[in-house]
Amino acid sequence: MTGAPAYTVVVPTIGRPCLAACLRALSRAEGHPPHEVVVVDDRPETDGDLPLERAGPLLDRIRILRTGGNGPAAARNAGWRTVATPWTVFLDDDVQVLPDWSRLLAEDLQEAGEDVGGIQGQLRVPLPLDRRPTDWERNTKGLENAAWATADMAYRTVVLTRTGGFDERFPRAFREDADLALRVQRAGWTLRRGRRVTRHPVRPAHWWASLPAQRGNADDALMNRLHGRGWWDRAQAPRGRLPRHLAVTGAALAAAACALAGRRRAAAACAALWTLGTTEFALARILPGPRSAREIAGMLGTSVLIPPLAVRHWLGGAVRHRHARPLGGGGG
Repeated sequence: MTGAPAYTVVVPTIGRPCLAACLRALSRAEGHPPHEVVVVDDRPETDGDLPLERAGPLLDRIRILRTGGNGPAAARNAGWRTVATPWTVFLDDDVQVLPDWSRLLAEDLQEAGEDVGGIQGQLRVPLPLDRRPTDWERNTKGLENAAWATADMAYRTVVLTRTGGFDERFPRAFREDADLALRVQRAGWTLRRGRRVTRHPVRPAHWWASLPAQRGNADDALMNRLHGRGWWDRAQAPRGRLPRHLAVTGAALAAAACALAGRRRAAAACAALWTLGTTEFALARILPGPRSAREIAGMLGTSVLIPPLAVRHWLGGAVRHRHARPLGGGGG
């Protein structure tokens, strides 16, 4: 599109099969192709070639960087630091842009005032039409309302330079985008949502996938340290269930302590509170779902384990990051 600013797409990947669909969709987007596509291979060990041929006509614009498994924040930093265009557009390897994506992106970039530091794409998560969505699918659906998610997020490259980019203390694809957005806004830039749309399919997951996801509570503890406890509202992030997990876990520990001390009534009361809290959590996950035997069994088992895991990771993060300071200095 004539007059639209040039941009480079940065796609971090760990070699998942979905990368092929991501590149194929990007190659089919018409209107304003990227100046370059930087695929950042963040696999700890190179195990086979990436499916770059799926990029079709964009194949000659692809450049590969290898970062050796340092995490998505480090991979994105490695990518944008090599960008020579005014705008850098981050895409995750599990998304698929729509055919009019590049044309609408061009309009987003053209209409951005000088104060606009970043523009988010709209995410759409398709769900099954023949049944109720599972707990995992509903959680993924929440990405549609996530603010400043780097699944599709365009930043001025100069903004990334001035803010230092992503904070590599966030080791997962969680909260590193919210942290950057808050620092960009604190530096005086505005962020807005664009018109372009990107499809984010639900990736396959085991029934226990919600258990390792609790590691994100450590990243929430880091966010508290870097940005203060009011960051939830400023980042437009849902508060989550950590307060309830703390209460349920505390009830379980109190029940055990009272039982060891021979205080049977107190132990029974605490155990009842734990049962009530765990049941409420399980039902909140089961009732909106397909209610299949597999889903119910998975929700019951993980609903028992999630609260103590969440608390454990949150406490670990609070201790590990107790001396953390915002990237580039400044207060929260």
